[in-house]
Amino acid sequence: MVRLTLCRGCCCGTTKARPHDDHLAQLERVAALARQHGASLRRSECLGPCEEANVVVVQPSPAARVLGARPVWLGRVGDDQLEALGRWVEAGGPGRDPVPAQLVPHVIPGQRRRAS
Repeated sequence: MVRLTLCRGCCCGTTKARPHDDHLAQLERVAALARQHGASLRRSECLGPCEEANVVVVQPSPAARVLGARPVWLGRVGDDQLEALGRWVEAGGPGRDPVPAQLVPHVIPGQRRRAS
């Protein structure tokens, strides 16, 4: 099962960094996306790259992780990216399917920290 970690810390999920987003509605849409596509969802405090708010970490399934897949960190995730995120999760996420073209510009390079 793919796991999504949605940052809702000091900047993500607030009007501080993304004043025009409806953050509560986005949280509800991501939760629905996770349920629909068989993923788990965790809400986290600040994950660090605040300049990239809103941050979502897509963690591979345990089976993909064993094969070497690593979490993919996405930044500046808005409603326009949720459909592509859902399709990717449904296809198996990291290690099972490449990052969709629509999400490639949102990949935060060099993130190796563990989402918590």
